[in-house]
Amino acid sequence: MRTLLLTLLIGLSPVCLAAQIYKWVDAQGVTHFDAQPPQGQSATTLQTPSSPPPKPAAIPGSGTLGDQKAIDDKVKKQVADQQKQLKAFCEQARTNLAQLQNNPRLREEVEGELRRLDDAQRQERMVEAQKQIAENCQ
Repeated sequence: MRTLLLTLLIGLSPVCLAAQIYKWVDAQGVTHFDAQPPQGQSATTLQTPSSPPPKPAAIPGSGTLGDQKAIDDKVKKQVADQQKQLKAFCEQARTNLAQLQNNPRLREEVEGELRRLDDAQRQERMVEAQKQIAENCQ
C-alpha cells in the first residue's frame, strides 16, 4: 500500500515529470517505480511528458472563437430582452401607481364581480407598487 502511495506521489510530482522513471517487478511480483534503476535487475524506462503539447492557434471567425461569438451574441440578446421586459414592467407599475394615487374610486374584478377598493386596500397597493418600483426600476 505504501508503495502505491509513494508511486502516486512520485508520479504526480512536477519535479519527477522531467526525470526518467524506471519500472520493475521484484521477486515477489510487486511492481516498483523509482527515479533510479534497481541494482542487478532489469527495468523498463517510462516516457514522461515534460510539458503539455501547445494548443493550436485559433483562426478568427472559426472554431472556439466563432463559438464564443455566437454565445456572446445569444447572451446579449437575452439581456436586451430582459431589459425590454423590465422597462415594460416599470412603465406598467408607474401607471398603476398613478391610478392608485389619483383615483380614490378604483374597482377590481374578483371572481367575475367588480368590487371597489377601500382606502386601506388602496394604500396597501400603493405601498406595494412603490416598493416594486424602488426595487426594480431606476
